[in-house]
Amino acid sequence: MKRPKKKLMVEVSEVVSAPAADVLEALETRLTGAPNLEVDRERGTVACQGGWWYRGEYEVVGEPGGGARVTHRVYNVADRLRWGVPLANRLFIGFRQATADGFARFARELG
Repeated sequence: MKRPKKKLMVEVSEVVSAPAADVLEALETRLTGAPNLEVDRERGTVACQGGWWYRGEYEVVGEPGGGARVTHRVYNVADRLRWGVPLANRLFIGFRQATADGFARFARELG
């Protein structure tokens, strides 16, 4: 798949108590069936891309003590009307907070 230009829109991160390898596996399992799923176990990343603008990337890094830091990044990858994505997301009041809240719940389930 051709890598589109990406512009970071939101980044959230949480530390979970599970080992990085287990978290990466759980992420992959949870996202199975997501559009254009990409998994890179060496880099500790899982990504999915869907719709006309959305790309979500997860990065899992081991933490001292056996836990893992999970970072979720949402990118605008629109080929056309790229300028409209940030505008539309601002109109969805609470987009950033909703993303952060949803990710926090997701991270608790992973850990």
